[in-house]
Amino acid sequence: MPSEIILIAAVTVDGFIARHSNEITTWTKDLSLFKKQTMGYPIIMGSNTKKTITNELKGRDIIVVKRNDRPRDVLKNISSKKCFIVGGGKTYSRFYPFLTDIYITPHPQIFGEGVSLFSDKVKSSKLRFVNLVEVSKQVGIYQYQYKIIKP
Repeated sequence: MPSEIILIAAVTVDGFIARHSNEITTWTKDLSLFKKQTMGYPIIMGSNTKKTITNELKGRDIIVVKRNDRPRDVLKNISSKKCFIVGGGKTYSRFYPFLTDIYITPHPQIFGEGVSLFSDKVKSSKLRFVNLVEVSKQVGIYQYQYKIIKP
């Protein structure tokens, strides 16, 4: 099982990752950072997220999970020391208990409704700020990196 299990997401300032589950996301401005950070590592996504990806994800082992896949079993089969959970809301919720880090990039948009970062209820957690990565200073987009503090 990887020692680092990182949720990585672009979100609107009101906490949505998409307008609906079939959205081809074109509004994110952090794709080059996403590519740089995930290159060479396994990425885990749900089947709806896989359907919405238009760019090929070369250089990464893509693991598409279905609703009856058990997160612990999926993670046990990964030999890399690091992996990324890349969406969507249900997948983020299901893998939440195993996360070690969260990389969030808020974008200056409000959807008002859509797919939440966590589609299902998750336990409260404290986070420790680790790093701030500039994506676009002109637009005011930065990635916030946090460690999850385990009780």
